Amino acid sequence: MNKLILGLPKGSLQESTFAMMRKAGYTISAGSRSYVPRIDDKEIEARLIRAQEISRYVESGMLDLGLTGHDWIVENGSDVVEVAELIYAKQGLRPVRWVLAVPEDSTVQSVQDLQGKRIATEAVGISRQYLERNGVDAEVEFSWGATEVKAPELVDAIIEITETGSSLRANNLRIVETVLESTTRVIAHKKSWEDVWKRSKIEKIVLLLHGALAAETRVLLKMNVQERDVEAVTRILPSLHAPTLNKLSDSGWYSIESVVKEKIVREIIPELKSAGAQGIIELSLNKVVS
Repeated sequence: MNKLILGLPKGSLQESTFAMMRKAGYTISAGSRSYVPRIDDKEIEARLIRAQEISRYVESGMLDLGLTGHDWIVENGSDVVEVAELIYAKQGLRPVRWVLAVPEDSTVQSVQDLQGKRIATEAVGISRQYLERNGVDAEVEFSWGATEVKAPELVDAIIEITETGSSLRANNLRIVETVLESTTRVIAHKKSWEDVWKRSKIEKIVLLLHGALAAETRVLLKMNVQERDVEAVTRILPSLHAPTLNKLSDSGWYSIESVVKEKIVREIIPELKSAGAQGIIELSLNKVVS
């Protein structure tokens, strides 16, 4: 039997990745100490590996496929095939940022003010590239963790990853500049991508993952409408294409269905009701495949 070896991120992205894979149709379970999770697809073997390392294992061919951040691909300088971008993170559907941060009372206002200073970070390669692009000569040291607490006693600044900035603010740090914006990427080993069976399997997985992510921000609206109100109701409804319209058994009545962005539902439901829609139902979705 053909097998695809899939690397999944262990740590902060693990829970959100498992949830997304579940919506895509793949149920994954893992013990707290196991790095070989179980997946309900006999053609896939999964491995739980730190996101920082996945791109290196994909490049070497130890993994056929992996989900990891663009930041770690850059940090490792990995030569892999970037198959797809998936915009999700630990706390939501948005990119994460590596930022330059300093204590609130620091005199540093830009990266140029760090000439000859000391910076702590987990992303040493990214930080050195950033300083080089800006013509700044500063000392960059690797941080094993708790980077936020190292300024100002141990270092002058830090370069740290953030989604909301709340942890930085809690440690009395302010963001000076964004160093790198990163999203999750699906990456493949070059030879695996050239293999006909593996490439087909990878493309199917990516299609379902994109469908699962698209469904995160959309819902299905269903409603009943009298024939005289159909035009007024459909004018209100945005949709991927056109709303689905079906005749009901009751003469003069129609059922209308439409996939819409969840954030607008609270605005349009009162409008739909006023336009004549009845029995309005909002349903969550697992996948939306365009």
